Amino acid sequence: MRRPLVMGNWKMNGRRCTAQSLLSAVAAEAATFSDVDVVVCPPHVYLGLVGDRLGGCPSIACGAQDVSAYVDGAYTGEVSAEMARDMGCEFAIIGHSERRTLFGETDGVVAQKFARALAADMTPVLCVGETAEERDAGRTREVVLRQIDAVFATCGARAFARAVVAYEPVWAIGTGRAASPDEAQAVHRDIRDAVARHDPEAAAGLRILYGGSVKAQNARELFARADIDGGLIGGASLIADDFVGICRAAGSGSA
Repeated sequence: MRRPLVMGNWKMNGRRCTAQSLLSAVAAEAATFSDVDVVVCPPHVYLGLVGDRLGGCPSIACGAQDVSAYVDGAYTGEVSAEMARDMGCEFAIIGHSERRTLFGETDGVVAQKFARALAADMTPVLCVGETAEERDAGRTREVVLRQIDAVFATCGARAFARAVVAYEPVWAIGTGRAASPDEAQAVHRDIRDAVARHDPEAAAGLRILYGGSVKAQNARELFARADIDGGLIGGASLIADDFVGICRAAGSGSA
């Protein structure tokens, strides 16, 4: 059975005081979702606070919002996967739609970052998803599988043996409009089937998260679907009560 996973992506939000308060609030509730793996992904500059505030909470891990496609070197402003790992990050979000659309990351660049995270002994969390235009054109499956196949082409047939996939339809991120549980489940099933064609064992154990306007109110119904193994949470992860409620919904606690 796949253990649920909930990740909080703070994006470029917060200040030191708010980061400290949020981490402390989540840590205080950690025992209430002990049957769920929880990861917090603050901006890089606040990674050190995670160890300070969550050092006594082994059930809560730290993740990076992004890593460089390059190893250490003359790349001003970049943060290598090795640096993020050195700061205690066990996970790295790779290919978030905001990186793809705002910063022009191609499938090839995303695949390189995925490989760098693996090489640094981190768990890459590959984000995939379609725009509203692509969904309306009936191209959801085509787009998502293209993004998956790019990683296989770079990293080989066992690419997802130690990874996570997050399905985040671009049209649902920060809009308040979430995919229905049935819509999300259909895409998650396509993702698992696509990975199974290369590596059936990895596909069976692969945790596939849903992201896109997840709230405590809709989390339980989403997570009840067979192939939805948790969530990659954006705005709701910045509100401690909301994030804790989602974590509880992913496990056996009360939302």
